[in-house]
Amino acid sequence: MKSSANKPTLELNNTSKETFSSAGFILSAIGSSVGLGNMWKFPYITGLYGGAAFFLLFTICLVVIGLPILLAELTIGRGSRGNASSAFTILSGHKYWSYFGGLGVLAAFVIMAFYTVVAGWTMHYAVQSFTGKLFSGGDFGAQFENFNATLQPVGWQIVVMIISVFVVAKGISGGIEKFNKVLIPGLIIILLVLMVRALSLPGAGAGVEFFLKPDFSKLTVESALVALGHAFFSLSLGMGTMLTYGAYVEKRQSLGTATLAVGFGDLLYALVAGLIIFPTSFAFGIPSSAGPGLVFVALPAAFDAMWMGEFFGGLFFILLAIAALTSAISILEVPVAFVMDKFRTTRAKAASSVGALCLVFGIPAALSLYGPLSGFLPGGKSIFDWMDFLGSYVLLPLGGLVVTLFTGYVWKHAGQEAGLTSGWYKLWMFLLRYIAPFLVIAVFIYSIYSNL
Repeated sequence: MKSSANKPTLELNNTSKETFSSAGFILSAIGSSVGLGNMWKFPYITGLYGGAAFFLLFTICLVVIGLPILLAELTIGRGSRGNASSAFTILSGHKYWSYFGGLGVLAAFVIMAFYTVVAGWTMHYAVQSFTGKLFSGGDFGAQFENFNATLQPVGWQIVVMIISVFVVAKGISGGIEKFNKVLIPGLIIILLVLMVRALSLPGAGAGVEFFLKPDFSKLTVESALVALGHAFFSLSLGMGTMLTYGAYVEKRQSLGTATLAVGFGDLLYALVAGLIIFPTSFAFGIPSSAGPGLVFVALPAAFDAMWMGEFFGGLFFILLAIAALTSAISILEVPVAFVMDKFRTTRAKAASSVGALCLVFGIPAALSLYGPLSGFLPGGKSIFDWMDFLGSYVLLPLGGLVVTLFTGYVWKHAGQEAGLTSGWYKLWMFLLRYIAPFLVIAVFIYSIYSNL
């Protein structure tokens, strides 16, 4: 390994000058993994594939595949103190590995460009709910379409980007860590309030039973691939976020403990999301198959019929906005760290330039759903859908595959950096070498097949 010769020079980059505190790192990593997917996608696929049986399958996939890859990303980040691209070259001594690592940087950039669109929706709906305007029209499907037919989504997208750039430009301890230390506890409080309210609704018991009663007859090869894919995506794997965060972790921090904490936080968030969505859905006769439209079309109807619906609807969308922002900030940090190292520029300049470039590519996505660019459908998909497909279903699995192969076969000191005992190290290597690559490839093939 040639890293000993390279490190003294490469560790003088901008990323190595900042570090998380132990608590700040855990909260920031959880904030990265707690995104929108567990709130609108997880309940839908859980209801579709067997309730608690699918939740159990998801838990197994998260533990067996998700956590080993998460630990690998954190280990690469801390071991190299580099960005998502340079980390692989620092540890291997071969420049060509930086191109493979660059897949994570590209994935983060693409996802940030369209993720800010959805994050903007949540902020708009939070304001509309608290003011009561959301419930004045009645037809929530038409409201969603009419909103996206205007330029308002672009305005909210810009607001999300400005907040993200501002936080990232402030640095690790003064920006990202401080932001997550405030928002994550707030997110937990709102989650608990909404869960209690949902469980107290008339008819909520049927929703809880539907969610927690296992139906093993619905478990198939397809459901296993869906559970594996969601475990992979919900932990923010494959786009360099955890690798980049790992570069800011102090040596005294236990990466194994951090990995378990993030995995538990992600799992708990998914569970509570189900205990919010299913009781509310059943209480107001909303089908669990509503899918992503559940959040912006079906659930507002439920809040409209609920006592103090404006308040609880506003809380719900603030919850989504917090989840979206904490994830967006971690995603933005990936290309920002890359630009800082590559061009030796300041954090503020890197954050501003990357944020502006993301907007250049993201605004067409915002206008492609019901807006001026909605008629532009190359291959039958909108610009938004193509960006989602490229980022989520192509680049993420490829980025995750690079991490597994690199840690399993190339970097010989991963176990030492991870701080694992001999037994745990052997199990970790077995999963990374012989199990994870094949399952990630299976998810990649299934995702391509099911989305084209």
